[in-house]
Amino acid sequence: MSKIIVIGSSNTDMVIVSDRLPKPGETILGGQFLLNPGGKGANQAVAAAKLGGETHFVCKVGNDVFGEMARKQFIETGIHCEFVQTDFENPSGVALINVDAHGENCITVASGANGSLSKADIDNASILFEKENILLIQLEIPLASVWYAVEKAANAGMKVILNPAPAAQIPDHIYPHLFAITPNETEIELLTGITVTHLDDAKKAAKKLIEKGVPHVFITLGAQGAYYQSAHDELFVPTQAVKAVDTTAAGDCFNGALAVALSKQKTWLDAITFSCRAATYSVMHAGAQASMPKLSDL
Repeated sequence: MSKIIVIGSSNTDMVIVSDRLPKPGETILGGQFLLNPGGKGANQAVAAAKLGGETHFVCKVGNDVFGEMARKQFIETGIHCEFVQTDFENPSGVALINVDAHGENCITVASGANGSLSKADIDNASILFEKENILLIQLEIPLASVWYAVEKAANAGMKVILNPAPAAQIPDHIYPHLFAITPNETEIELLTGITVTHLDDAKKAAKKLIEKGVPHVFITLGAQGAYYQSAHDELFVPTQAVKAVDTTAAGDCFNGALAVALSKQKTWLDAITFSCRAATYSVMHAGAQASMPKLSDL
């Protein structure tokens, strides 16, 4: 089984659950407050580890209580933390999250230590960059560090999975270094200019990314499921209808599960089905990392 190397952000989520999301300039009274570990990188690392992947996490946290809490959580989850580094100049990252009664959310992130994850930090972890390993990376750390890690991993022969979130433009020279890309509807529209409202739209958008040099495109379609396309195959896997409690980290759960499936050399159909099941489980539970399933849950 391949090792999964996750490079990305670690945040502490401060969550308020209320009947509805506030409008601009509006204050809403009432609601439940939760303090949860989060950050796209950390969420995906936790998802991969809980689902049985041998997971190594490369990130930066502050020299504060949030950083201490995060490191403890990673260790308890079974993540290898030799490259979880402490930034003595910046605080740990935090996210302010509002969640409504239907599970929809809006999020504001203060990057803190995540913003100082540098090329040198990635070089420090280069012992993990081996041909048989998988890199899973997102866009919540400096983009220069992301592109550097992608190229370094690809040159080492690793399979690179890029989750292009939060949505941002990707330089054209990066696409051929990717093994897979996993945008949602918002992200795929930014990358291709195609608004995805139907499966046909997803097919057209995926084809555009394949033409840019990515061999495998996975588009997550929320409650509808996920669509996969390569030069030779295409698949659509619908999700099971469930009552959503909190959709905050569903995409992160999908990505962590996908990395595990690929590390175990599952077929494309089995990999997407496994990832959709994991993500579906996550939306039925509150919190980001707390909602990630174990294998036994699935």
